[in-house]
Amino acid sequence: MTLVSLMLALVLEQWKPFKAARYLYPLLESLGQYFEDRFNDGQAKHGAIAWCLLVLPPTVLVAVAYFLIYTTHPFLALLFNMVVLYCTMGFRHSSHFFTRIHSSLRAQDLPEARKLLGEWRGHLHELSSTNEVVRLTIEEGIVGSHRQVFAVIVWFVLMPVPGPCGAVFYRMSEYYARTWGKRKDPAFGEFGSFAAQVFELIEWLPARITAIGFSFMGDFEDAAHCWRTQATLWVNRIEGILLSAGAGALGVRLGQPIHQNGETIDRPELGTGDEAEVDHLQSFIGLVRRTLVLNLLLVILLGFTRVIG
Repeated sequence: MTLVSLMLALVLEQWKPFKAARYLYPLLESLGQYFEDRFNDGQAKHGAIAWCLLVLPPTVLVAVAYFLIYTTHPFLALLFNMVVLYCTMGFRHSSHFFTRIHSSLRAQDLPEARKLLGEWRGHLHELSSTNEVVRLTIEEGIVGSHRQVFAVIVWFVLMPVPGPCGAVFYRMSEYYARTWGKRKDPAFGEFGSFAAQVFELIEWLPARITAIGFSFMGDFEDAAHCWRTQATLWVNRIEGILLSAGAGALGVRLGQPIHQNGETIDRPELGTGDEAEVDHLQSFIGLVRRTLVLNLLLVILLGFTRVIG
């Protein structure tokens, strides 16, 4: 049932992408604002309480709903799995930016590619060269493919409670780590620190599984070397693991200084091999597809193991 649910959700998402920005994220934003208004006094402990009251009840509710639906009919439970995965997982949640940037660069329309990249990252990149745009697009693609697909699969499969509650738990945790955990304004205080800290724990295993997948499906030796020697250089440790392994697997150099909001931002170099070129975007798509196939094969093997056990 796990594999079938995943396959159906991925096929449905490719046929008709779920518009998370229209339906899912506004709902999460409204819920977050509700709890923020009532709990945020700038203290981390109240942020922890708000996070637990916001994330854990929906996770439990989905688990209970799955159990009740499964007792009615297993086929209905499979459909329930598929619907929840369709809403919480999918390449197309943000890959339209990647696709449009790729098309613009192939058409040699650098201004349009810069504009799209700025919309995707939330920063201005008017001074970025083609090489910078390619590097940043691959970086966003690596992190995005992990958080939109691979990490969701890990939590869906490995959550000790049956059903899609792991996917709900991960998606909500990721969203509030992004919206609460990264806020640094004085009025917000330390309210989002717990969301950021707990998400690091939630990401610990999925990030390493994704990095291993990239390594096996690309240049394993370079990926392992870059992961071992460069991951700790990145500000965000989890993203450092993903980006260094991904860059090594692709044989391309990422990181490095970039132009952002009219300033030059210093960043360490990740990866080894060639300078990033437009052709590397297609190579990245191939790497992601191969890694997805590997994940599905592992799901099959895990299913056989459970049956034998």
